[in-house]
Amino acid sequence: MEDRSFSHRLHIDVPLLFGLFLLCSIGLLVLYSASGQDMALIYRQATRMGLALLLMLMIAQISPARLARMSVWIYLLGIILLALVLITGEIGKGAQRWLNLGFVRFQPSELMKLALPILLAWFFADRHLPPGLVRIFYATVLIVIPVLLIARQPDLGTSLLVAAAGLSILFVAGVSWRLIIGFGLSAALSTPVLWFLMHDYQKQRVLTLLDPEKDPLGSGYHIIQSKIAIGSGGLYGKGWLNGTQSHLEFLPERSTDFIFAVFCEEFGLMGVLLLICVYMFIIVRGLYISLNAQNTFGRLLGSGLTFTFFVYVFVNMGMVIGQLPVVGIPLPLISHGGTSMVTLMLAFGIMMAIHTHRRLLSD
Repeated sequence: MEDRSFSHRLHIDVPLLFGLFLLCSIGLLVLYSASGQDMALIYRQATRMGLALLLMLMIAQISPARLARMSVWIYLLGIILLALVLITGEIGKGAQRWLNLGFVRFQPSELMKLALPILLAWFFADRHLPPGLVRIFYATVLIVIPVLLIARQPDLGTSLLVAAAGLSILFVAGVSWRLIIGFGLSAALSTPVLWFLMHDYQKQRVLTLLDPEKDPLGSGYHIIQSKIAIGSGGLYGKGWLNGTQSHLEFLPERSTDFIFAVFCEEFGLMGVLLLICVYMFIIVRGLYISLNAQNTFGRLLGSGLTFTFFVYVFVNMGMVIGQLPVVGIPLPLISHGGTSMVTLMLAFGIMMAIHTHRRLLSD
């Protein structure tokens, strides 16, 4: 009875919160080692985690019905901000991704990871499912607009995540397998065109994936060192704080995109399996919340957000082990950084709202 009262008043899903706390704790532990025991960096990361958890709790108070009513305006705001990035955005590391409002500096592309699935869930919620060709066409246009704007910055990793968030809603809405296969074949046939449109550094990432040893001290250095770190971890790892690839600074980006390699080296295969179990627990809980949502909007939105989280994990691990191109996607709630963490926590706050508001209305 106490747990029911807690959930009703604060709109918190306790199992999901437990999984997130566990993952954040692992993240701080690994980051402490990967950063060379830099306590200042750990304090900053812990502060960001606290802020993200607070924002998660705040958005959990918003009912899914209110989110649905706001969906169009949230999406339009995101599109306007993406357009402003291309006009007046700040340039960093060769990409124009940031807006500086004076009191805050942020990436509008992160907003689209939430705005797009919210809009598409609303778009399909009150209509017959599976959707017809006309509605699929409209939904595809709604997906393509932000994806192209983000890719133009350029930010291939975020555009991939936004596309995954939108396409997952289409899939859950019941798009036929014929259309899915047709879309896949069309994407495969358009590969030469996409290759022509890609930037030189993006082409180099694909070529590096195919043959990293061709330039071992240049473009292939990240992947080669990452594989060495992962392989040297063995079954049980070298132990916390004992990773040589990271501590001797052979492994680049060891606190951000390649922190999974640090984890593999120090905790080995058994540690990786435990980490994957934690991720799977969160994903399964997200799917449970989605399947038990009170209406179609909640089921579509929860499923889309859960699938996006899965893509985060899958792509980061895939690129670190050398099976996918390096696209700059962090390992969720483990890698150093605040922007993606806040976005993910907001997504989990929405999922808690879907679950706890359902219980509130059903009592």
